[in-house]
Amino acid sequence: METTAQVLVGLVATLHGYFLVLEMFLWERKPGRDLSGFDAVMARATAPLAANQGLYNGFLAAGLVWGLIAEDPTGFRVQVFFLACVIVAGLYGGLTANRRIFVAQALPGVLALATVLAAR
Repeated sequence: METTAQVLVGLVATLHGYFLVLEMFLWERKPGRDLSGFDAVMARATAPLAANQGLYNGFLAAGLVWGLIAEDPTGFRVQVFFLACVIVAGLYGGLTANRRIFVAQALPGVLALATVLAAR
């Protein structure tokens, strides 16, 4: 169970690393525009906002990686904290921006957190 938990935490960290790249560097290109549904003009206008979101996603990814490499009890606590942050961000984004965020962000966070807690 612990291995499964670590794999899921790693997958959530990877997902947020991908969000960082998408939002900070690819927002005005096809992958970012496909995600947002924005035309080139709107993508250009919102790029600074997307880059800010991407930076926050990078912080989430970094925190999860820290949780994976830190010794317990710190590693466990850090994982729980950052997964809770992922879940809150996913819930807020799903309620205020796009319901797909529930599935893309909140659900993986919930699954990883439940597994981390069950493995304990």
